[in-house]
Amino acid sequence: MSLRIEAVDYHNKEHADALLDMLNHYASDPMGGGEALPEATQKKLIEEMAKRATVFSFLAWSENNQAIGLVNCVEGFSTFAAKPLCNIHDIAVREGYRGQGIAQKLMDAVKQEAIRRGCCKLTLEVLTGNEPACLAYRKYGFKPYQLDPKMGQAEFWEYKL
Repeated sequence: MSLRIEAVDYHNKEHADALLDMLNHYASDPMGGGEALPEATQKKLIEEMAKRATVFSFLAWSENNQAIGLVNCVEGFSTFAAKPLCNIHDIAVREGYRGQGIAQKLMDAVKQEAIRRGCCKLTLEVLTGNEPACLAYRKYGFKPYQLDPKMGQAEFWEYKL
């Protein structure tokens, strides 16, 4: 299979439409929450992403120019390393194309961009029940985060505003 990985230009309508389509595909999956993004979010998402130099995305395109993979990233900052870090916020591969190494190629693109930005690490969150994703991330070299095994593994928590 011929595959093209391309940095998203948020001002390019084809890229913007493909990003929204892929993100809705992901959000509609049980691992993404099971429902499409709210209409209000869809209307403002691309514009808001484009405003932020710390947000970047890549699309994977098939040989027939269909978007089949997406990764959205947000640059953060590590106070322990005094360097930026890169959080993989969303990563999705279209059903029917999974298991073909597309996520690995998207993560390669993220890794190269993170290195270019001087990041000290890549981070992501994953549902423990999403075994295919956990396997893909472990294969790439990710592992659960902990400082001291006696203190336990770090967990991702949230407080909605």
